[in-house]
Amino acid sequence: MYKVLLFAGTVEGRTIAEFLNNAGIPARVCVATEYGESLLPEGNFLEVSHQRFTEEEMEELMLRMEDGVVIDATHPYAQLVTENIQQACIHTGTAYLRVLRKETVLNDESDGVISETNDEGCPVVYARGIREAVEYLQETSGNILVTTGSKELSAFTALTDYQNRVFARVLSLVEVVKSCAALGLEGKHLICMQGPFSREMNCAMIRQVNASWMVTKESGTAGGFMEKYLAAKETGCGLVIVGRPKKEEGVSLEECLEYLRNRWNLQQEHKTHQTEREISIVGIGMGTSGTLTREAQKALENAQLLVGAGRMLQQIGKSHQKQFISYKPEEICDYLENHPEYQRIAVAMSGDVGFYSGAKKLLDLLNQRMPDSSRKIYCGISSMIYFCGRLETSWDDVLPVSLHGRKRNVVGLLQQCPKIFLIVGSADGVAQLCRKLTEYGMGDVQVSVGERLSYPDEKITRGCAEEMQDIVTDPLSVMLLERTMLENPVLTPGINDELFIRGKVPMTKEEVRSVSLSKLRLTGNAVVYDVGAGTGSVSVEMARIALEGQVFAVEKKPEAVELIAANKKKFCVDNLEIIEGTAPEAIRDLPAPTHAFIGGSSGNLKEILQLIREKNPEVRIVINCITLETVAEALECLKHDSFRDVDIAQISVSKGKTAGPYHLMMGQNPVYIISCTGAKQDE
Repeated sequence: MYKVLLFAGTVEGRTIAEFLNNAGIPARVCVATEYGESLLPEGNFLEVSHQRFTEEEMEELMLRMEDGVVIDATHPYAQLVTENIQQACIHTGTAYLRVLRKETVLNDESDGVISETNDEGCPVVYARGIREAVEYLQETSGNILVTTGSKELSAFTALTDYQNRVFARVLSLVEVVKSCAALGLEGKHLICMQGPFSREMNCAMIRQVNASWMVTKESGTAGGFMEKYLAAKETGCGLVIVGRPKKEEGVSLEECLEYLRNRWNLQQEHKTHQTEREISIVGIGMGTSGTLTREAQKALENAQLLVGAGRMLQQIGKSHQKQFISYKPEEICDYLENHPEYQRIAVAMSGDVGFYSGAKKLLDLLNQRMPDSSRKIYCGISSMIYFCGRLETSWDDVLPVSLHGRKRNVVGLLQQCPKIFLIVGSADGVAQLCRKLTEYGMGDVQVSVGERLSYPDEKITRGCAEEMQDIVTDPLSVMLLERTMLENPVLTPGINDELFIRGKVPMTKEEVRSVSLSKLRLTGNAVVYDVGAGTGSVSVEMARIALEGQVFAVEKKPEAVELIAANKKKFCVDNLEIIEGTAPEAIRDLPAPTHAFIGGSSGNLKEILQLIREKNPEVRIVINCITLETVAEALECLKHDSFRDVDIAQISVSKGKTAGPYHLMMGQNPVYIISCTGAKQDE
C-alpha cells in the first residue's frame, strides 16, 4: 500500500522519487513514457509505471491510498494533465500538492508579444503562446532553433519556407522522430538529444545551425532557461520566450520535501532508510569547463546538490541541480545537516583541492560532524600548473606562495628560490610587490602576471619588477617571479664582518654571532626580539634564518637605527622591523616572542626578562655579556625557577693579522654567552 502518488516526468519529480525511496515511504510513481521511467531511480519503496491515465483511472489509484497525498510534479506546460489530477483529487478528497518551478522571466498580462533589446543589442521577445511566437517569426528572416519540444512543433509549419528555416531540438525517441518527419523536419533540421544542456552546448548548436533566432519556453531554472538565455546573449542570437500558459499556485521543490519530512516526522527517522551519503570535494581547475578533468566533470554532473562560490557555480552548474552558494566550511556543514534529502553532494573548489584550498578545513569538519558519510576527493588543475604551462616553463623548481589573506616574506624567499609562483589577493597586490622588490634593488626580477586564467578574456603580462610598479590587475591574479641566481646561497650563519655597513656603533663579530645563533635554536617561523641591536648584524642573520618569521630589532641610538636600516636594505631582509626606543618600553606592544637575543639592556635586564616571560613563559633566550658586572646581573636574574636549561659559555676569539711575511693572532674581547629557556607553568 503506497502512501504517496507521485506524477513525475520532470527533474523535480525524479528528486522527490529519490527522496521518498531513501526515506522508506512507499510511493506509486507515474510518468508518461517508458523513457521517463528509465530516468527514475530504482528502489524497494517505489512502484513505477509509464502509462497515461484518464481522470477516472487517476481516481482509482488515489482510492487505493489510505491518508495519502498526491504530488503533481509534471511539466509546467502539461496543463491538461494537471487539470485531470486536480479534478481527481477533488472527487476523491485526496490531499494535493503542486510542485512548481520558479519562473525566471515574469509573464506580462497583455496579449501578443513584447519586444525589448538586451545589452548586446539583440532582440528578446516575450510571447503569450506558441501561436503568437510563430506570428512574430513570420515577419523575421534567418534560421530558427526551436527548443520547445515536439508537441507544439506543428505550429511552426505555418512559417513560410519553414522546412529550410526551422531546426528542431527534440528528444531522441522513435515516435518523436516519426512525428517530426511527418511534418517535413528531418535530416540536419532535426537534433535529437536529451538535456540538460549547458550554456556552451547551446552556443555550439546556435552556431552550428547559424540560427538568427532561438525559441524557448520559460521553463525556469530546472528547465535550463538561463543556459539558453545566456547562450543567445553570447552568440548575438535573437530570443523568443514563450510564457507559461497559466499562472499556477503551488510550492517549490524545497517546500515539498519539507512538507514530506514534517508529515512523516522524518527529521530523525529519515536516517533509518537512507542510503550512505556521498560528498565529493571537486577541484574544478580555473573555473571553466575546459579545465575540468573527466572524473571531476562526472562527479559534478551526478550531484543532486552543488555547493561552492557563486562565480564557480555559474560556470559548472546544471539546470536540474539545486545550488547552495557558500565557500565557508561551517556554513556548508550546517546546510548539509539541515537538508538530509540530498544524498549526492559535490562541493566545488577552485583550482586543485590540495593547493591553498579550503578542502582541508572542510574535511576536518565533515569528519567531526558527518562521520557516516562517504567522501571522495577529485583533484583539479592548479593555477600554478596551468599558468606555467601557458608560459612554457617547468614547475618542478617553483616555490608556491599565496598572498591571499596571508603575509609572506617574498623578498627573503627570492634570495634562496630562483622561481616563485604567487597567488595575489588584491588588485594592487602585484604593484605593491614590484615596488618592494625595486626598493630592495631587485627591480630586474622577471615578472609574469596572469589574469582571468582559462576565460575568454585571459590576459598574460610580462616584464620586470621595475616596469610593473603601477600595474592594476584582477584581484585574483597570479604571478611568476624569476631571478637569475649567480651562485648557491649560503645558508649557515656567519656573514663576513666586512660585508656589513658599519659606523662607530659596536657590532657582534661573526664568530660570536655564529655561536649565539646556534644557542638560540631558531625556527623558520620564529618571532624574535633583538634587544640592543647595534648595527643589526645579529638581526640580519636571524631574519635570513627565520624566513617565514619576524625579527624586531630594538635600538635606542639614532646612528645605530640608521645602520640597521641600511643593512636591512643591503641584505634584503624584509621580515626585519626596526623598533626605535629603549626596552622594556619599546617592546611592550610587540607580539609575543618565541626567541629573544639580548646584546644590550641599558641596565634594564631584569625588567626586560620579566616582560618577555610575561608575553611567552617558554621563550628561548640568549644573552651576550662583555663585562663581569653584566654577567653577574644576568646570573642573578636567572637564579629563580622561571628558567631552565641555563648554559654559560665563554668565547675568546683571536683573528690572524699579517705583519710583513708573518701572521700574528690578535685577541678580541672575551664574550660570555648565556642561554636558557623559560620554564613551563607546571615546571
